[in-house]
Amino acid sequence: MTITRFDPFRLFGDVYLRDEDITARGNWVPPVDIYEGPGRDLIIKAELPDMSREDVEVTVENNTLTLRGTRNLPTDVKEEQFRRIERRYGAFSRSFTLPNTVDASKVSAEYKNGVLTVKLPFREEARPRTINVEVAA
Repeated sequence: MTITRFDPFRLFGDVYLRDEDITARGNWVPPVDIYEGPGRDLIIKAELPDMSREDVEVTVENNTLTLRGTRNLPTDVKEEQFRRIERRYGAFSRSFTLPNTVDASKVSAEYKNGVLTVKLPFREEARPRTINVEVAA
């Protein structure tokens, strides 16, 4: 049996960061879920952890919904204190083409617990309706 000395940082790989590791933190894309809500509205949920409402911009223009923002490094930790940075920081932008059935004038957004929820209501004429069928005798 071989005795191996325990190294607590072995699991972390390179203990020290190179300058290019710290500066290469842009180009991240927040994950989203898109689904149809109970009110027959289209819902887009984006994960934006450690961001404030002021860091996020939601725009609708020419049937395109765009989510933009910037996630910055934590201000309470100095760059030289980091041993590893795996989460992405920097600016992001996601765009989604809206279907013609969405009423772009009634789009609403809410940011809560690190999740941005954008509600895209369908136009009235695109909503399903019930038609009574009469039976001829």
